[in-house]
Amino acid sequence: MWLLDKMLARMIRKGRLVVIDFDGKEYTYGEASAAPLTIRFTDKGAAMHIARDPRVGAGEVYMDGRMVIEPPHDIRDFVLFVMGNASSTGGIDRKGPLRKAAGKLLSRIDQVNQRAQASKNVVHHYDLSRQFYEQFLDEDRQYTMAYFRDPANSLERAQVDKKALIASKLRLVPSQAAGMRVLDIGCGWGGLGLYLNRHFGCEVLGVSLAPDQVKFANERAEEAGVADKVKFQLIDYRDVQGQFDRITSVGMIEHVGAPNFGEYFAKTHDLLDSDGIMLTHTIGRKGPPGGTDKWTRKYIFPGGYIPAMSELVAALEKTGWEIGDIEVLRYHYAYTLAEWYRRTTMHRDEIVALYDERLFRMWQFYLAGAEQSFRHGGMVNFHIQSVKRRSALPMTRDYMQQEWARLSALDEAPEWHLQRAAAE
Repeated sequence: MWLLDKMLARMIRKGRLVVIDFDGKEYTYGEASAAPLTIRFTDKGAAMHIARDPRVGAGEVYMDGRMVIEPPHDIRDFVLFVMGNASSTGGIDRKGPLRKAAGKLLSRIDQVNQRAQASKNVVHHYDLSRQFYEQFLDEDRQYTMAYFRDPANSLERAQVDKKALIASKLRLVPSQAAGMRVLDIGCGWGGLGLYLNRHFGCEVLGVSLAPDQVKFANERAEEAGVADKVKFQLIDYRDVQGQFDRITSVGMIEHVGAPNFGEYFAKTHDLLDSDGIMLTHTIGRKGPPGGTDKWTRKYIFPGGYIPAMSELVAALEKTGWEIGDIEVLRYHYAYTLAEWYRRTTMHRDEIVALYDERLFRMWQFYLAGAEQSFRHGGMVNFHIQSVKRRSALPMTRDYMQQEWARLSALDEAPEWHLQRAAAE
């Protein structure tokens, strides 16, 4: 405990943290007058496991039940508390320059993402059962940042508004879109593709490397009676052929890997019509390029990497694109993740029955850690609109807000329909 004690004494300044070691000895950090947040270690080696590599160790001891957060707090409270302190006192990482450099190198190697490995990486995360994702996603199964025009909005409302925002930036004019072809790279469970077809009549091809997602998305298209217009294929984006009027990439480029950004944007440039528009929606770093932390690479997104704006812009420039618009969306994902965490925790029994306690705890830690990255850390979201010809876009971006407002007014969130029916 001595090493962890030294680290916490230096880091905790705001609030009060109480640590109960496996032998019952208590350690207190921070402000004596503050209400305590208490954690307890259940075995002798837990504290040292964290101290050796805090960013990996904390998640592992929580997953394994070796660290318990005492009520009324939970792991989200703990993660937000610790990282909030770390951001103001100089960080939590004990790695020296050589270990940091080695970590970045391993992260880059992990991002090579050859075709066979890319498929394995996607399946690792996205082919958890449908029932699992249903426990915390909205009814349309949007597994990317929601757009909270008002932080008080429901997740369902915010996800409807996110789809409207993306559609507005694609500039799909209703009177002209019926004959258009849209490519949705990393199509998830098909919600965005079905949304675009429903509102604009365009043909959509969604591609993904997650078998169950593709299967379910095609089932949804069949059920909606639009399987002739909205199709989903289990295929690498590098193998897509043809020409498309619009391309969407929502939460997909994070799985491409920085070494492959040039290949990615060159391929999408070839696929887009000369007067087309592409919208890239991605998590991004607010600062310079970095590396993916070891815990995330190991347990959540093998092969994944969050890009810096400089990396994306450099790759776009080299592959012939012209950037039409960039928007930085700052806190929206923090609100999204907080609601996913709430729903995950609420459905603990169902998730444990599907898998086990360890996976439930792993998911809690992942969501809480991701939320703090958007709330206190270095993560944001980017929307990058790219074109081949600048004439594909109007003179000003007023059309985006106008179209967003029109689309948002057309769709009520699913839960509102239920509330209205109950009231009537």
